[in-house]
Amino acid sequence: MVAVGYTLMGEQSGPKELVDYAIRAEDAGFDQLVASDHYYPWLDAQGHSPYAWSVLGAVAQATSRVELMSFVTCPTRRYHPAVVAQKAATVGLLSDGRFTLGLGAGENLNEHVVGGWPHVQQRHEMLEEALQIIRPLLDGQTISYTGDYFEVPEAYLWDRPEQRVPMAVAASGPSSCDLAAEYADGLIATEPDEKLLRVFDERGGAGKPRYGQVMICYGPDEDECRKIAYDQFRWFGLGWPVNANLPDPDAFASATRQTHVEDVAQGIPCGPDPEAHVAAFKRYVDAGFTHVAVVQIGGPTQPLFLDWARDEFLPRLREL
Repeated sequence: MVAVGYTLMGEQSGPKELVDYAIRAEDAGFDQLVASDHYYPWLDAQGHSPYAWSVLGAVAQATSRVELMSFVTCPTRRYHPAVVAQKAATVGLLSDGRFTLGLGAGENLNEHVVGGWPHVQQRHEMLEEALQIIRPLLDGQTISYTGDYFEVPEAYLWDRPEQRVPMAVAASGPSSCDLAAEYADGLIATEPDEKLLRVFDERGGAGKPRYGQVMICYGPDEDECRKIAYDQFRWFGLGWPVNANLPDPDAFASATRQTHVEDVAQGIPCGPDPEAHVAAFKRYVDAGFTHVAVVQIGGPTQPLFLDWARDEFLPRLREL
């Protein structure tokens, strides 16, 4: 059975609200909570971006059953990989082993706050070095590391779970699939791309979990949901190469100036029709994903969505 996740979207809600939604989501019956890790929102209309790791620590204490995951953390610019390993181990302990560390090459939007944004080739090289540091630390090893981008004279994690915190790596092509297959315990993808999963299998990832994420905007009024989706998520259609390089919310606003409400509604199901939302989720199931997290667009709409998910949406998804 595919695990159904709920996304704690820090770009559209504050930290206290996110903890409350996490409690509600666990009570509703979700299997997993995934937390975005941003410094900025994509658009000013979203209006939030708290520190994800503080939220994860609070959620770990406020819940007892649901799995947790960072979705995703960039371990190369804002955070040194040795510090990412320490954070992951701590959340692993606080959650009694319910945490998975999701990692990726990052976005300029969030990482430029500490300096320049490297070329994509350098970003992949930096991510590989970070994985070479993080994994042995989570395994309990004392490491010394010297690479082209990172240096760790000596590091050891004093507090970590008995079972190593599992890692998953975001992939969009063959090179990142290689990294996920070699260093990680699973793959993360934001599109239901069956071909990408086949590449992951061929590179050594067969049998490992695959984590996906689907955007929806549930609500009683379809037109209102379309407006909310356009207001907050019209950037989604730009594609990863563009999203990874735009520096701030103003740039995302400029890049989506020619986008219309209808354009967004074609890619994101909006309104009260459960069939549309189930169909969007099912695309990931059919592609072969083992875990799929739902993004409900619109911060204040979360309680309404979670009640609906408990009573109608989750039972329908279980039937898949």
